[in-house]
Amino acid sequence: QVQLVESGGGLVQGGDSLRLSCAASGLAFSSYTMGWFRQAPGKEREFVAALNWSGRNTDYADSVKGRFIISRDNPKNTVNLQMDSLKPEDTAVYYCAASLSYGDRRTRQFKYWGQGTQVTVSS
Repeated sequence: QVQLVESGGGLVQGGDSLRLSCAASGLAFSSYTMGWFRQAPGKEREFVAALNWSGRNTDYADSVKGRFIISRDNPKNTVNLQMDSLKPEDTAVYYCAASLSYGDRRTRQFKYWGQGTQVTVSS
């Protein structure tokens, strides 16, 4: 059974940093592209960042480029999202997801999903 478990969310002030982690089990982790998505209240789930299986290729939404960094540790089956210079508009539930392809940001390309972790940024 595949499990993706996010952690690290919380309430912070604008300008602060947070580091999200996702622990994966039940899948060949090093074969998967790993991604982060987010969903704010009343909005559709949107792509945030993705990292291919080796970690050499990354993709970021324009809204987070230069502020967020995605990384992975294949031996530990974890993927992280370092979020700096947080803004109130970053407030959302953040989801970790796994895909067998790289380069397609659509949610339907990601086969496995975590349950999400809440990030709230106050102004």
